[in-house]
Amino acid sequence: MNKREHIINAVLVGVGVCLLFEYNSKIAVLRSLVAVTVLVTLGALFPDVDTEFGRHRKTLHNLPVLGLFVAFPFVFDNLQYVWIGVLTHYVLDCFGSKRGIALFYPFDDDEWNPLRAVPVENRFAGVVTVLISVVEVAVATIAVAAY
Repeated sequence: MNKREHIINAVLVGVGVCLLFEYNSKIAVLRSLVAVTVLVTLGALFPDVDTEFGRHRKTLHNLPVLGLFVAFPFVFDNLQYVWIGVLTHYVLDCFGSKRGIALFYPFDDDEWNPLRAVPVENRFAGVVTVLISVVEVAVATIAVAAY
């Protein structure tokens, strides 16, 4: 997907995650909404830094990189929601594009794509992005309810 779709996805997921995890009171909801959504959006845009160096959809689109972002809040006690943005970026590139990503790079160069989905330039790419975002928030809701 392109930047536009990654930003739409990050904002929708950021709002959903905020409402699931950070909603304390009506006064604090706007502050939490901005704090969570900005971090998720930064994470959602980070993997595409590899368009400027390395190999796109390989160098920063893999499980070892995601592992670093998941570990970051535990080591440094900040940026708790960035990993969610990175993960949603991966999901969107796997299920919302034809190409997929190299999940196991640098160990394996093969790009993983479970479905041959909508091409990025397709006019329905925005609709697919919203549907994927809704599914991501639904999965998070189920996970929270089960926890």
